[in-house]
Amino acid sequence: QVQLVESGGGLAQAGGSLRLSCAISARGLSTSSLGWFRQASGKEEEFVGGIVWSDGATSYADSVRGRFIVSRDNAKKTGFLQMNSLKPEDTAVYFCALSDPAYIMRRLTNYLYRGQGTQVTVSS
Repeated sequence: QVQLVESGGGLAQAGGSLRLSCAISARGLSTSSLGWFRQASGKEEEFVGGIVWSDGATSYADSVRGRFIVSRDNAKKTGFLQMNSLKPEDTAVYFCALSDPAYIMRRLTNYLYRGQGTQVTVSS
């Protein structure tokens, strides 16, 4: 059974940084992609960024490009979302999602598995 568990959320000030982790329990990830999404209160889920597990290719939403970095540690089967230059509008529940195939998908409904999420709150 595949499970994803996020951690690292919390409270940050505007301009600050947080690093989220996504621990993955799965047999193999060589043909998978990992996406990060967020959902602010009262809003729809939004693609943040993603990574192709095999080669590390990444893709980002325009709203976070240049501020957020997606990475992964293959040995630890853990994905990361480094969030820099945080803004109050980054406040949301962040969660990771995993699926085949090995390209990044921007719609959450295309992913087979997702975590429960971690709250990120950015104060002004």
